[in-house]
Amino acid sequence: MGLDITILVGTMTGTAQLVAQELELRLDDGDTTARAVLMDNLDAGAIEPGKLYLICTSTYGQGDVPDNAKQLYESLQAQRPDLSTISYGVIALGDRTYNETFCNGGRRFDAVLAELGARRVGDVLLHDASAGTMPEEVASEWIDGWVALCREHFRAGAAA
Repeated sequence: MGLDITILVGTMTGTAQLVAQELELRLDDGDTTARAVLMDNLDAGAIEPGKLYLICTSTYGQGDVPDNAKQLYESLQAQRPDLSTISYGVIALGDRTYNETFCNGGRRFDAVLAELGARRVGDVLLHDASAGTMPEEVASEWIDGWVALCREHFRAGAAA
């Protein structure tokens, strides 16, 4: 079963974009297609019904979403579209030394998508920059399991 994944990227320094590009290359195998899209200038209308999304975002400032993701995040909060046909995953980048706001950019997207009825597949990947691991390597190890869960999720949905 082929999967078409849109990776929505929220980034300030380019790290989340690097992770998304690595995943895009890894996933594009003929059975799965992946396309990384920066969140720049996107709003709630960019979320298409029935699609599969992977949110890949860093955390900025006091636990905020990155500047390029604010318009999308705020429009989801304001417009409150029905996202019950959407499935998604989240890769949240953060630094545990900022314990109270660790990975809040990704957590915020997870919360608003869930509030709007979207169905998360799998657990949120929380990457800790202070752990000394490369986020693109951790995400590459995580992604195969997430894709397998997505396949199960869509098979179960098709059988229902």
